[in-house]
Amino acid sequence: MQVIFKTLILNNFKSHRDITVNFGERTDITGDNAEGKSTVCEAPSYVLYGTDALGSKLDPTPITYEAEETKVSLLLEVDGKELMLGRSLKKNKTTYYVNDVPSKAGEFNEVVERLFDKDLFLSLYNPSYFPSMHWEKQRSMLLQYVTSPINKDVLEHMPDEQNKCLSALIKKHRLEDIKKIHAENKTTLDKKYIAAQSRTKTLKEQLDQLPNVGAPIESLKTELSQIDKQVREKESLLDKAWEKNQAYNSLQAKIRNLQEQVEMSKERWPLLKNERIENSCRTCNRPLDEETVKVVESDKENRIKEYRANHERLRKERDDLKDQLEEMEFVDATELRNEIRELDPKGTPLREAIRIHGQFERLQEQVSQAEVDEKATLESLNESIFILDSVKAFKAKEAELQGEKVQALFETLSVRLFEEQKNSEMKNTFEIELDKKPYRKLSTAEGIRAGLELRDVLSQQSELITPVFVDNAESITSFKQPVGQLIVSRVVAGQKLNIEGVDAE
Repeated sequence: MQVIFKTLILNNFKSHRDITVNFGERTDITGDNAEGKSTVCEAPSYVLYGTDALGSKLDPTPITYEAEETKVSLLLEVDGKELMLGRSLKKNKTTYYVNDVPSKAGEFNEVVERLFDKDLFLSLYNPSYFPSMHWEKQRSMLLQYVTSPINKDVLEHMPDEQNKCLSALIKKHRLEDIKKIHAENKTTLDKKYIAAQSRTKTLKEQLDQLPNVGAPIESLKTELSQIDKQVREKESLLDKAWEKNQAYNSLQAKIRNLQEQVEMSKERWPLLKNERIENSCRTCNRPLDEETVKVVESDKENRIKEYRANHERLRKERDDLKDQLEEMEFVDATELRNEIRELDPKGTPLREAIRIHGQFERLQEQVSQAEVDEKATLESLNESIFILDSVKAFKAKEAELQGEKVQALFETLSVRLFEEQKNSEMKNTFEIELDKKPYRKLSTAEGIRAGLELRDVLSQQSELITPVFVDNAESITSFKQPVGQLIVSRVVAGQKLNIEGVDAE
């Protein structure tokens, strides 16, 4: 789109009561200070936005005289079609005009917004406007016309290992998500690695504190096995001796019991032997008949026979057991017990040595596993660190490539889009430089040249051509002809306001 200023009509606008400006391809505005040169150049931005050329609030009312109404009209040509826009202020009420037809503010603003973005227009119209914006707004405006390098292009400019690493990860996650994942991993693994190192160190210290056993464990086990075998053999003999002595003592107890029964039997014999046969009943003293007496005598004889048989049986059982006892042996196990008491403690140091051997082996296994865990944790930690470094390198390379694309738009200016932090992170910034000097430190002439080059880049990238206003042109001897209509304001001492529009031949 190409926008051309055709005619500007000022009525009671600041210092100008009634003035009409016919713009040419180049329009020179000359005159001494306070002749209203800048006021003429502020009028188009006032018509469009109610501001001055820097986008600040503007009071359009007369300065040295009074008037009921202030009115400014601007005839534009937009891609060959004319458009008249106007704005008037009367009693603090603003009236808008589109092609001389009064319009509501919303309708008027909609017409202007359809033409172009406010910041873009003011940046193209006034070379000082763009640098006056916040750096983030400047950066955003310039980059909207410069596409960021695609991931594939950035990766191709990176070392093979980082390229291979990020290529696989970017297929699953966004770069920022990769950074978040591995930043969290790094924090977790840092702590885990410290804990793994501490565990390995502790286990090694425990291993070093174990006493030196010296003899191989197989030798110790063989020696202990022999001692245990001897002890088991002697314990087996002791068990057998105990069984024999138990049988011996049991038999003795049976003999003593039978002997007591025999003695008791002997004591009963005189009573039975000397028992008298009475001729009368013991209860009622009535005489017994002969037959009854015989029965009583027969009963006594039977009891004597029974006694003798029982007494003889007891004696025989006793004597048989005595014969058995004589054939048995009572084993004295005292010496055997003493041998076991002497032999068993010999295995104690061997068992302790074997226990220490076992503890040593377990600790060795734990140390080995701890070292494996420590190594695996370190590998995971290093992997996350490598990925984070790769993300930083990616962003740095992306910034470099994007900077190159932006820089390629300019001939003399340098534009810095990023700055590297102490942690190697790339932080967004925006700085316009000329000969390595930032814009804010440029002279007036250098600032004009820088501003014109910047606005020409914006014009080319946005494909919008507008008039451009160069103020204080007396401070610069020459500058490159910008794209679009040129309006030059120059101070000429002692001269009244003069406006000349010149078209190309």
